[in-house]
Amino acid sequence: MFRWSVLLLALVMSVPALWSAFVVESMSPTTAGVRFLVAVPVAALMVAALRAVTAPPQPAPAGAAGRGPVAR
Repeated sequence: MFRWSVLLLALVMSVPALWSAFVVESMSPTTAGVRFLVAVPVAALMVAALRAVTAPPQPAPAGAAGRGPVAR
């Protein structure tokens, strides 16, 4: 299941195509639907990248070699 933020971002990304299809009628609804379906995984990658960048750092596992100060 996708996050609501992914679906909202995909909707925002595909609004011009949806507008052209359903209001202006200069594009077929099938093309607009395909553009929305393509926008969903692109939006998922964008949200995942944003979450990875803004996530708090993970603590190092205990006893990890090469990390932290060396006790002598």
